Amino acid sequence: MSSAIEFSRQPDPLQDQPTGERVLVVEDDRAARIGLTELIRAWGYVAEDASDGEEALQKVTTFRPGIVLTDLVMPRMDGLGLLRALQDQLTDLCVVILTAQGTVETAVEAIRDGAYDYLTKPVDPHRLQILLAKAVERQATRREVRVLRRQLRDQGSFGRIIGNTPAIRRLYRTIEQAAPTGASVLIWGESGTGKELVAQTIHQLSDRVNQPYIAINCAAIPETLLESEIFGHEKGAFTGAVERRLGCFELAHRGTLFLDEIAEMVPVTQVKLLRVLQERTFRRLGGRTEQNVDVRIIAATNVNPLDAVQRGKLREDLYYRLNVFSIELPPLRARREDIPLLVQSFIGEFSGRNGKDVKGVSQEALGLLEQYHWPGNVRELRNVIERATILAPGEFIEAAQLPPELSLPQSSASERHQITLSPGTTVDEAEMRLIEITLAHTGQNKTRAADLLGISLKTLHNKLNRMKGRDQSSD
Repeated sequence: MSSAIEFSRQPDPLQDQPTGERVLVVEDDRAARIGLTELIRAWGYVAEDASDGEEALQKVTTFRPGIVLTDLVMPRMDGLGLLRALQDQLTDLCVVILTAQGTVETAVEAIRDGAYDYLTKPVDPHRLQILLAKAVERQATRREVRVLRRQLRDQGSFGRIIGNTPAIRRLYRTIEQAAPTGASVLIWGESGTGKELVAQTIHQLSDRVNQPYIAINCAAIPETLLESEIFGHEKGAFTGAVERRLGCFELAHRGTLFLDEIAEMVPVTQVKLLRVLQERTFRRLGGRTEQNVDVRIIAATNVNPLDAVQRGKLREDLYYRLNVFSIELPPLRARREDIPLLVQSFIGEFSGRNGKDVKGVSQEALGLLEQYHWPGNVRELRNVIERATILAPGEFIEAAQLPPELSLPQSSASERHQITLSPGTTVDEAEMRLIEITLAHTGQNKTRAADLLGISLKTLHNKLNRMKGRDQSSD
């Protein structure tokens, strides 16, 4: 049975906005049937009624409801028989069972057979209204999934994710499996492959779609502040804590929390995160009371998580807790066949946004886009197409509107990034040169550069700050 939810006020049917969802009430008791139907109509639903399962089957064909509210015990065809007769339509129907106390066990059996939920009689109008609202949300999510499946079949896309290669189709199937559950998800892949886009899609296809989606980059926040950002703090918890502040867990309550670059989180914070995942409670910094929380965690990292575990960057127990669903995103160079689809999608996006009338890309320009190695992955391609769309004078993007490095042979691009050192070069100078050419190679993508250099993003930021300090002191 659904857990009780307290409203701040009793619902007023006259003030609630109509939903337009169709509800079929199936009840053999005439007074109860008419009363429920009129109440549901007063809440803004389009409602019809039937006196038993056989009449309900006929009404389902003509009335086409989204929700069927049926009594369990009825003559001719009971609620369980009706449910089983509707088995092949349960992807489009949400069946709610009404049951007396003595038949609760049968109602539980009905849920195993595909019913959405059940309510005991006499029906509490407050609980019924909540349950119907939740059923409407569920139906809306299912419809969105069907729309996305149609996009996938017709256009090679899944929401905002674009692609038609086998690797991307496997990704679509995994998202479909993971989204309706409350399980944790661990996404990994190179920077720019679309990890947050996948996290957003999972959230949008889940039952939490109308609840908060909160994202935090663990590598972009100093270690001293990360714990406060995640768990919040009480006034006076540390120097500068002048008031209570809610953390990401409280902000994401009943919704989804996306933790990007999870391997950059310090071990002590990883331990506290693991405890929240296990106990579903946490304590603000400086707080004395435990806070209950209902949050789905989606985490991401730009390194292989097993390598991160072996190097001590990611706790093994946290890895196994997060890794209920594991999603590896392929780099763009491993799915070059998707580049034309991505390019056309980006042209459509940026052409309208910038008041242009760009229709496509020339064969020469497409050839350059398909042969480039794309160290910044889809993010880099998107930026290139945005710039080219703005620069294009006509209906098509030509090679002249693409960055010069795309026209270089790959061997020349590789030679361009070689380091030449002479005797007497200091270690600091060599390190500075290595960082500079790595950043140039990744298009100034610091996360990807840190990965190639084999250091953390925070270490790279520290080195860049020291280099900047030396440059300023020499001026």
